[in-house]
Amino acid sequence: MSDRVAITGVGVVSPCGLKKETFWANLKKCESFIDEVKRFDASLYPSRIAGQVHELDHYSHVSGRLVKKIDVFSHMALVASEQAIKDSGMDLEKIDKNRVGVFMGNAIGGWLFAETELRDMYIEGREGISPYMASAWFPAAPQGQVTIYYGFKGYSKTIVADKASSALSLWYGSKVVAQDKNDFVLAGGMEAPITPYALLSANTCGQLSKNNLNPKTAYKPYDLDRDGFVLGEGSGIVILEKESKAKKRGAPIYGFIKGIGFSSDGYHYLRYAPESDDLEYAIKECLKDAKWNKEDVDYICLDGEATVIGDYLETQALKNVFGENIKNIALSAPKSIYGNLLGAQSALDLIITLFSMKNSVVIPTINQLMNDPYCDLDYTPNKLKEKTINKALIIARGRGGINVVLAVEKK
Repeated sequence: MSDRVAITGVGVVSPCGLKKETFWANLKKCESFIDEVKRFDASLYPSRIAGQVHELDHYSHVSGRLVKKIDVFSHMALVASEQAIKDSGMDLEKIDKNRVGVFMGNAIGGWLFAETELRDMYIEGREGISPYMASAWFPAAPQGQVTIYYGFKGYSKTIVADKASSALSLWYGSKVVAQDKNDFVLAGGMEAPITPYALLSANTCGQLSKNNLNPKTAYKPYDLDRDGFVLGEGSGIVILEKESKAKKRGAPIYGFIKGIGFSSDGYHYLRYAPESDDLEYAIKECLKDAKWNKEDVDYICLDGEATVIGDYLETQALKNVFGENIKNIALSAPKSIYGNLLGAQSALDLIITLFSMKNSVVIPTINQLMNDPYCDLDYTPNKLKEKTINKALIIARGRGGINVVLAVEKK
């Protein structure tokens, strides 16, 4: 039997919880954690609702001095990384830090720091801008801050691939572990788009829900009345290591990353191709990489974009790949509860899938009330469903037709 890549620790910063226990307990309530944006004046924004992280400082081990030098997306990554390290039982005094890597994914970088400093520069001139501006905003900043904070020196990487960013960081990290280039990898993603400029930019994509008067029911994947997804912020980090090493040190094992499939539509720099062929290819390649049959899959954590074209293409791909067997597979998009975390979303999807496996329960797709005849699968609407899950897929799609599918197994 091959030495699989095990997941031995998880860390979560999300709109519905800043540690794994709270996150899971709130998910099981099947209630929305999306609300109006009030931390700045967003009254003129087309979409002004989001899943927001509150009270990050109360859960943080990071010094106030460091917080002043970094953007909030790096702060979230540091908090989630600390949780994951403790959860895995890693002894930082005994491990070889030259063989610990950090693989992070995000889509937009750290804009709160950038916006604030650029404003100060134009008001006060060059003396008004922080010297940390250049290092705080760029997408690789969280990876750098985590490696510096803990002194990790192993092979590391930051991935920027829109909403598929953390899916690719998880795969990249697992590949490095499998090839014995690192003993441990911290992998996942972080995103903090609820800032004046970042939210304004996200609004220009035309995919955000404008149902501002009803934030709790605005994010409704596969519902006939859907009008787009709702932004969220947060971070998800997991610890990856070889199964043999995890068992040797008595570490808890949540599950294993078994395979990946990816493709690009090659159609338009923003839009999906009008057919589902390329997503189907990614799903098939993932099954092939994992050495699974279509009948082996118990659960699929969906992309759930809540756009007309996005949901339709995803549904068609599932029907075409799995045929009649799709009726035997549990489907859901739990992100409808707390918002879409863009580049960090796949990391949260992975953690939810692992907890679903452990507890034999499917977190539902909430707010699905009106059936769409073109999205006619069972997406586990509104209520928890008991289900034994041993093998699962996680689907991530990004603008321009990036398709990534991860395979995860329990044992």
